Amino acid sequence: MKQIIGIIDRINAYVGRGVSWLSLLLVLVIVLDVFLRYVFNWSSPASFELEWHIFALIFLLSAGWTLQQDSHVRVDVFYNRFTEKQKAWVNLIGSVLLLLPLSITVILESIPFVINSFAVRETSGDPGGLPARYIVKAAIPAGFFFLALQALSLSLTSILKITGNSDD
Repeated sequence: MKQIIGIIDRINAYVGRGVSWLSLLLVLVIVLDVFLRYVFNWSSPASFELEWHIFALIFLLSAGWTLQQDSHVRVDVFYNRFTEKQKAWVNLIGSVLLLLPLSITVILESIPFVINSFAVRETSGDPGGLPARYIVKAAIPAGFFFLALQALSLSLTSILKITGNSDD
């Protein structure tokens, strides 16, 4: 189990660190967009779309890494007061009953959506918008795949903590 957890954690750490560089790209695109708009009174639908495409990639592809880092938003009214074993139970139940089924459902339901987008070579509906919208749509099942992998890792880690076989 520990080997599987290690492999999943390394995959999501690698993807998350790689995707984190898109944040710099997003900042640069926004700064350039603002500069061109206010200095030269010029803007483009493609620049706006590029901003939200990059943001979508960051959000979707780093969700698994965010879960791994325990950086997701949660309501910690009770959770903070729990013992490590109680937290492990909450994480296991939440992952198995909510996160994994949701992730699998999104993956299965989004694949036809993405296939159709690739088949028609979907582009922006806006004149002057970006081509190849299917690329950002492909990030939906990919992002939820990484999230499901991390949910599996969290479940296995929780089992180890519950059974007393955890290293931490």
